[in-house]
Amino acid sequence: MEKFDLQRLSGADVLPIVEGGKGISISNGETCGAWAAAGGVGTFSAVNADSYNDDGNAIPQVYLEKLRTERRRKLVDYAVAGGIAQARIARERSNGKGRIHMNVLWEMGGCEEILTRILEEAKGCVHGIVCGAGMPYNLGEIAGKFGIYYYPIVSSARAFSALFRRAFRKVKNFLGGVVYEDPWLAGGHNGLSNAEDPLRPINPYLRLVELRKTMNNFALDIPIIIAGAVWWLSEWEDYMSNPELGSTAFQFGTRSILTTECPVAKAWQPKLMALKRGDVVLTQLSPTGFYSSAVRNRLIQDLLKRQDRQVDIVDPSSPSCLTVEVFGRAIPIDVQQEKRVERWIKDGFSTAMRTPSNTIIFVTPEQAQSILHDQRNCCGCLSACRFSGWCQHKGSTGKIPDPRSFCIQKNLQIAAHGGNLDDSLMFAGHMAYRFGEDPFYENNFIPSTQQLVERILTGY
Repeated sequence: MEKFDLQRLSGADVLPIVEGGKGISISNGETCGAWAAAGGVGTFSAVNADSYNDDGNAIPQVYLEKLRTERRRKLVDYAVAGGIAQARIARERSNGKGRIHMNVLWEMGGCEEILTRILEEAKGCVHGIVCGAGMPYNLGEIAGKFGIYYYPIVSSARAFSALFRRAFRKVKNFLGGVVYEDPWLAGGHNGLSNAEDPLRPINPYLRLVELRKTMNNFALDIPIIIAGAVWWLSEWEDYMSNPELGSTAFQFGTRSILTTECPVAKAWQPKLMALKRGDVVLTQLSPTGFYSSAVRNRLIQDLLKRQDRQVDIVDPSSPSCLTVEVFGRAIPIDVQQEKRVERWIKDGFSTAMRTPSNTIIFVTPEQAQSILHDQRNCCGCLSACRFSGWCQHKGSTGKIPDPRSFCIQKNLQIAAHGGNLDDSLMFAGHMAYRFGEDPFYENNFIPSTQQLVERILTGY
């Protein structure tokens, strides 16, 4: 490939390669600082980031408070302390090179407060804010207040247009670029709309051209950062120096997990190297309500099967109904479902739980106990959670908690801190199977970030 031109991002000329942010301590100050030191843009996550004690050990995020509002306050304080710690580590490790970005989810609990407090205490450490998972209308205002750049994550020109017209046009000077994240292939939460078919991906080039046209209409001569399914840059040559797309950079999320600086690299390596095409699945299991992509492990499989053990609640006056006990209350279902229900109960799924979709699902007594425990111990990690029914603005979503989902904060913490990877949440992009096919990783090789960046710059 031809030599890469430097790209102007967050006020500096850097390599057009960006570390993708991965929450709950996967992308931290070490990975971010190393990526920046290699001449690119590093990204640490402020989503439940780790903070440390005087001995340098990560402080466990434990919640013993009785009230959910108290637990949520503690969660916000943990997030702020962790974000400040990671920002300072990133600045130190970067050696003054590259750029340092902070990634947040707009729909995480207390997002605006967490962002503001981190930036107040870590002045000079952060050059840009990257934000997705929702419509971050106040993102530009917060960035402008601190004189740093912001990068909204979108999956369509329509979403960006709505954001710009409503809010970003007021703080246009601090809009550093737009991250286009492929909603079918990127890891983590995806911006797939209800009008789009999750089983029918659309060519990203067409959507990128539409996005650039929209940006041109707003007179925005800033980079598009392409994210999702980026592995070898040689496969994206047609997207570089392309007049239809304008200036571009590329984000590496999943591939940057396997580096010596990443805290989960050694634990995750066997799982990632064993993945086959199709082992990362796009589902609507997340308590955020968004689609998300994760490794199909035992947790995901159990959740998918839980969806299958589901029957509709019917009108109790219907002549063709029978009743099922749900925590002491008789709930009517269609008599035609009787044999299915009997089979599930015989297989051990004897506890019925009601959902907000006017259905009931069948789980084991142990699963029901675990679901109820997690719902009662909700810490308010999301602005609105369909699993627990929590809403930070109203206290409740107004719907009953959904037992078809799961506690996302708990399961990401387990995956990031040495827990069982079969029973926790491993977000990953759909190209993760390429770890096992890419000769760069032969013999279980884990590169440093510098080695990975050098490899990427060859085009592979």
